[in-house]
Amino acid sequence: MPNWGYSFIEQKYNVERLAKASGRDLRIKPKHAREICAVLKGMRVEQAKEFLEKVIQLKQSVPFRRHKRKLAHRKDLKQFKWYAGRFPQKAAARIYEILSAAESNGEYKGLDIEMCRIIHSASHRGRIIKRYIERARGRSTAKYRTLTHVEIVIYEFPS
Repeated sequence: MPNWGYSFIEQKYNVERLAKASGRDLRIKPKHAREICAVLKGMRVEQAKEFLEKVIQLKQSVPFRRHKRKLAHRKDLKQFKWYAGRFPQKAAARIYEILSAAESNGEYKGLDIEMCRIIHSASHRGRIIKRYIERARGRSTAKYRTLTHVEIVIYEFPS
């Protein structure tokens, strides 16, 4: 069993005001997870949950900063500098679950959730599942599936 850690360094923050949650080996695309995590960083918890709910309902698109080649522009992304975007529903649903877990961890520690912000949200590539597609004449083609690790840290800022 692996011993998972966080890529977040806690030295600058008060540990009693932190709440963390992570999802390991999620079956979502790492590129989609990266773009969603980039948008969520710095948002309040309720604001981030509303954003993810809109993405799941196809009402708000996620701005793609890095992986945007041949992507259509979206009208709802005028507030961002980048107009290219998509609707990664599956990744948004999994990240919503992790954000809810971080929120409940914060409530358990006694944090005021309305004062909490996301100070760290990151995604990393996980293991690769290797499979093969059978082809004609005894050949085969590799079919790889990359898993994703996502971690979210919220912090209660004083009012």
